[in-house]
Amino acid sequence: MKKLFIYYSNTGNGDLVAENLAEKGYDIRKVTPKHSLPKKFFFKVFFGGFLAGINRKAPLVGYDGDVKDYDEIVVGSPIWCGKLSCPINTVLSETDFTGKKLSFILYAGGGEAPKAEELLRKKYAGASVIVLKEPKKYPEQLELIK
Repeated sequence: MKKLFIYYSNTGNGDLVAENLAEKGYDIRKVTPKHSLPKKFFFKVFFGGFLAGINRKAPLVGYDGDVKDYDEIVVGSPIWCGKLSCPINTVLSETDFTGKKLSFILYAGGGEAPKAEELLRKKYAGASVIVLKEPKKYPEQLELIK
């Protein structure tokens, strides 16, 4: 069974999740937005959070959405203003997950993401959702990944 982790990470939390899943045999595919977020924290949070809050998509560099060779796919996203990140909104809109075992790993500053969880459970019935509280700051959170 081939397994893939598709994710976006701006602060390194997703990269830690990727390392954890790579050790478990997952192929890793990190997505890169065409345009970077602002460098200053306030503007990064304001700009990224606002766009995520309105469910915007971000153009990606080199992402083709081809997952036909995989049986199991895990999608990882930071939580911005309670929503999925813009790059992951793009992944979800450009990838056909039909017939795949699908799950999500979300990394949130507060360790909770009820809006994002609800959206994913409605749109992808049967998919599991794990929410981690800042794995960089709380590495023990990685133990929640089975």
